Amino acid sequence: MFCLKCGTELAANQEEDRSRPKCPKCGWTHYGNPTPVVAAIVEHRETEADAPHVVLVRNHGWPAKWMGIVTGFLEANETPEEGIVREVKEELGLRASAPKLIGVYAFTQRNELIVAYHVTAIGPITMGAELELHKRIAIEKLQPWPFGTGHAVKDWLASRS
Repeated sequence: MFCLKCGTELAANQEEDRSRPKCPKCGWTHYGNPTPVVAAIVEHRETEADAPHVVLVRNHGWPAKWMGIVTGFLEANETPEEGIVREVKEELGLRASAPKLIGVYAFTQRNELIVAYHVTAIGPITMGAELELHKRIAIEKLQPWPFGTGHAVKDWLASRS
């Protein structure tokens, strides 16, 4: 890793019990702050009369057995609510309605901060380029996983009981 100010290779530096690489030449510090990610549990109906299901997705490159909820990086000049509506449109071709905050979760394995929402959407799914697969699952069959966005799934399911 190199300094963004002068291009010198960064050196190990221990500050406040945290490792933050620092430039030995100009003193610039790389803080490595978490990246904000938005996530959505999409409660989907193909038609108004359809029973609601949750949409799970698999991005290209994920292991074959992995499925998750819609996620994406928050972009500049957008609120988390705007970001998740955009991500649902990009990934599923759906217009997400009524974003309701589920919670905020540290995903330390990827240095991300996940802002998770529940949204509703009606209509046919059209997968975006990032996705390899999508699957609709009945809400009563949805099971959380023990990392990342799985914590939001667990909290959302608990809030329904």
